[in-house]
Amino acid sequence: MNAGGPAVVASDIRKSYGDLRAVDGVSFSVDEGEFFGLLGPNGAGKSTTLEIVEGLRKPDSGSVRLLGESPWPRNPTLLRKIGVQLQASSFFERLTSKEQLETFGALYGISKSKAVDMLELVGLTDKADVQDTKLSGGQRQRLSIACALVHDPEIVFLDEPTAALDPQARRNLWDVLRAIQARGKTIIYTTHHLDEAEILCDRVAIIDSGRIMTMGAPAQLVRALDTQTQVIIEHGVVPARLVSMLPGAESVVDDGVSVTISTSDAGVTIKALGELDALSNAQVRTATLEDVFLHLTGRAYRE
Repeated sequence: MNAGGPAVVASDIRKSYGDLRAVDGVSFSVDEGEFFGLLGPNGAGKSTTLEIVEGLRKPDSGSVRLLGESPWPRNPTLLRKIGVQLQASSFFERLTSKEQLETFGALYGISKSKAVDMLELVGLTDKADVQDTKLSGGQRQRLSIACALVHDPEIVFLDEPTAALDPQARRNLWDVLRAIQARGKTIIYTTHHLDEAEILCDRVAIIDSGRIMTMGAPAQLVRALDTQTQVIIEHGVVPARLVSMLPGAESVVDDGVSVTISTSDAGVTIKALGELDALSNAQVRTATLEDVFLHLTGRAYRE
């Protein structure tokens, strides 16, 4: 029994492969019903951390508790309580969407009628009789998530569920993820889409080199960055000699098409531009979770 405690508690977990420290002292907890994101560049340790927490991989040291119990060694009592959707989706051959769900459900002794509910949840009711090989990438991802949910788990693990999806399919999947959380499920997931994490997650942890760099609500992390706001106006709307003299303007970049004004006091800068009648088609860009991510992990390309 969990007795109302956190759904997940990871304490100082570590995992090495030779000289590579894939996970190097990671600790975090996730409350019941929380949407928690693990973010990081390629090779940061996200997937290994997730696999340890799921009980798929043994840590070298540290401990994990899921709903008050240890997932390792393999814990049969937890299998009905967790749902796992991996990066690569695998289905039974030659089965329709409905048959896939019925088969996954049968492994847990779940009634076939549950398949209908899951198809409706992920928006695949009209694909019930279609084989997975004839589904689009987004539809396959939704079916994969439905398979992870068919036994009604309390905790759902999703490893990059929106990877390789087009923007429309990705937005559709957001609705599915929101619907899952609305059912009271705890969601732990990894993603490279920072805009997605900022919208969906209650809290995130940014991991790099196997360590948590920072953790908290996205808006809290953005505020803590204390970065400048950028006000972008059309080139020529304000005479060049006046732009650098605007109240609050700390730096100005003019590329011949637009003028970007960096300011730590956007209010006074915008007010001054308004008095100059220069706010038509103006844009204001504040810091985002992506800025926090790049600030902590750097901009160098990683394979």
